[in-house]
Amino acid sequence: MAHSQSLAQRSGAIGGYIRLMDALSRASAYLAAVLFIAGVVVICQMVFIRYVLGMSTSWQTEFTVFSVTGAMLMGSPYVLMTGGHVAITILPDALGGTARKIMRLVAALIGLAFCAALAYASWVYVIEAYQYNWRTGTVWNPLLWPGLMPMAVGTSLLTLQYVAEILRGEV
Repeated sequence: MAHSQSLAQRSGAIGGYIRLMDALSRASAYLAAVLFIAGVVVICQMVFIRYVLGMSTSWQTEFTVFSVTGAMLMGSPYVLMTGGHVAITILPDALGGTARKIMRLVAALIGLAFCAALAYASWVYVIEAYQYNWRTGTVWNPLLWPGLMPMAVGTSLLTLQYVAEILRGEV
């Protein structure tokens, strides 16, 4: 982790918020790992059912899409917190100093705005899917909102983690 000790151990409300978001991002990463493992196990089960037993499958592909996509979204706050995301830093690194800090802050604010908009739209989608009892329309045909929930939660946590990174002062 690239965070300095002094900023990470900040006291008061800001330090408490940063520590809370870091803890939530870690917990979200564990849930992401469980979702990913579930997707892998179900793919293995699907391969066994189809190619060893010669039977058809009905729910495995859809479950895997929801679980692996959910894993990606639920893991994104942790990736942001640890600096594991892809970043092209040639220009900010070349400029250095205040110009680099300003460019990184502007990029973080744009990322925050995008994630906030995505989180809002995700929650609208989940609520509509719940209210109108939407289903996937496939052979399995489960309710849609449980599969969409990791998208809304993950993007919300990512938005809140962006705020923590900006407050941390190391964006």
